Amino acid sequence: MVKWTRAGLVMALAVILTFVVAACGDKKDNAKDHSAQGSSSQTTEGAAASDETSKPSGDKVKVNIAINGGLSPLIIAKEKGFYEEAFSKLNAEVVWSKFPSGPPLLESLVAGRVDLSFLGDGATIAGISNKLPFEIIGLNSEGKSGARLLVPPNSPIQKLEDVKGKTIGLPKGTVANVYLIKVLDAVGLSISDVNIINLQMDDAQAAFESGKLDGWVAWDPYITQNVNAGKARIVESDTEVLSPTSLIAHTKFAKEHPELVVEFLKVYKQTVDYELAHEDESAQIFSDQTKMSIDTVKQVLENSTPILSAYTQAALDAQQASSDILYENKFIKKQISFKDAVNDTFVTEALK
Repeated sequence: MVKWTRAGLVMALAVILTFVVAACGDKKDNAKDHSAQGSSSQTTEGAAASDETSKPSGDKVKVNIAINGGLSPLIIAKEKGFYEEAFSKLNAEVVWSKFPSGPPLLESLVAGRVDLSFLGDGATIAGISNKLPFEIIGLNSEGKSGARLLVPPNSPIQKLEDVKGKTIGLPKGTVANVYLIKVLDAVGLSISDVNIINLQMDDAQAAFESGKLDGWVAWDPYITQNVNAGKARIVESDTEVLSPTSLIAHTKFAKEHPELVVEFLKVYKQTVDYELAHEDESAQIFSDQTKMSIDTVKQVLENSTPILSAYTQAALDAQQASSDILYENKFIKKQISFKDAVNDTFVTEALK
């Protein structure tokens, strides 16, 4: 196992910043996203350095858990105190942080401020390609709903071929970016055929509403909210794009505290079961935390079912296919074998 010195962390951080900039081709926008959104989310949620994990066994281990957007079971676990209760029995305490998407989360992981979290396919694949210090410890979504291309209701864009030369907003290096590359490829276009503006979801919402974007690749709850409000319609694709999401652990943390990684997964499964068994209460928690209406929350939840499992062959195949097409489109610089980054030992133990 490689030890991450301060210099090594700085170099690794430079790698991920280089990836994000290269992926988007707009360094100015990217710097704005990371400084304004990555740092503010960490400050408000109180992220702490995972150097604490190397304390002597007599001291409490601080476990840095990150929420990565969406209606994640981690939101319910945080509200109900499930992790605090479980980890206190193992002489550990939880420090929460929250991020709008994968790229800024990866920056904090490289800097040692994230121990456990989850990532969409784009950030996961980019992280593996750049040899960032994490391993995949479980599958938490098959990614059947994923991202969609939204356009204004009166837009002349009726099919994917119509987006050639148009301005599209999305957070680069994310599942939305992967989705657009794959659906464009299916109709004979490439990412270079559109003008991409790198925007996190809230910024993209504002730009979309103000008419600055011809289209917006979004995920739920933004898809459901905008379609329900009559602000957008979906440009459908004939290509099914699976976007599995992965639970991850910092490699150093997993090596030093394997029992806490297993416990993290056990509590995640407990939370998934709780969410499914208490639908109304869970919807209310999500509504309170996201300020969405109960009806919208329930509609979003109907479109996806949380899971916890070892990586399935179907999910591995989908991730490898995404990895290959991203390499072909120069989204990543090195080809990868996705399955080599998956460590199912923790989830196998947790689900016994």
